[in-house]
Amino acid sequence: MNRHARNKISTPSYFIKRLKDSKFTTFKVFGNYSDLDPRKWTILIDPGGASVFVTCYENKVQNKEVLFEFNDGGQLFPKNFSLKTESIEIVVTNLINAGVQQRLSYEQINTY
Repeated sequence: MNRHARNKISTPSYFIKRLKDSKFTTFKVFGNYSDLDPRKWTILIDPGGASVFVTCYENKVQNKEVLFEFNDGGQLFPKNFSLKTESIEIVVTNLINAGVQQRLSYEQINTY
């Protein structure tokens, strides 16, 4: 995988790293969707708190257009809230504005 492919918002390792750099507790949940499924991967942000599932969708027909769906049961985000962006900063801003908690230190992380 070349360097530019690794630094794409649709790459789960890049997405997770950038969220962790922004002090969000984040876990990869699933990434083995079938080739026919538009979903690429799903992660969990702030487990035990807001518990927001984010699923990355890729429209392979339209130039690999990327969309992120946020699902927390309608608590902080409208049900099945979708965000089309190529910027992790937009994702982080939406999480902060919705009230998803960032950790203050590594001692606050529970292991599952």
